[in-house]
Amino acid sequence: MNLHEKRTLYKIAPKVKNFAVIYLVDITEVPDFTKMYELYDPCTAMFFFRNKHIMIDLGTGNNNKINWAITEGQEMIDIIETVFRGARKGRGLVMSPKDYSTKYKY
Repeated sequence: MNLHEKRTLYKIAPKVKNFAVIYLVDITEVPDFTKMYELYDPCTAMFFFRNKHIMIDLGTGNNNKINWAITEGQEMIDIIETVFRGARKGRGLVMSPKDYSTKYKY
């Protein structure tokens, strides 16, 4: 994760503090977790609610995580809010507020 990505997360942390906590994790320190969730990209965002993994449909085919940098703070806040609202209603899969299928080519 590069410095700009970290700054985005640090910048939004106070704005989402009432419904989310942001953790930065060194995946070399948690090999079992890294293997279980296939965390091999330099930047990955995952969501959990009450110890349950919450998936998000971003239109990319991978509902487990976001594996590219989102550098716009408001865009990340919108995603976090969507995940929180869906998870609070008991949903294990939520729909992203934005479709990323055409923006990012893999």
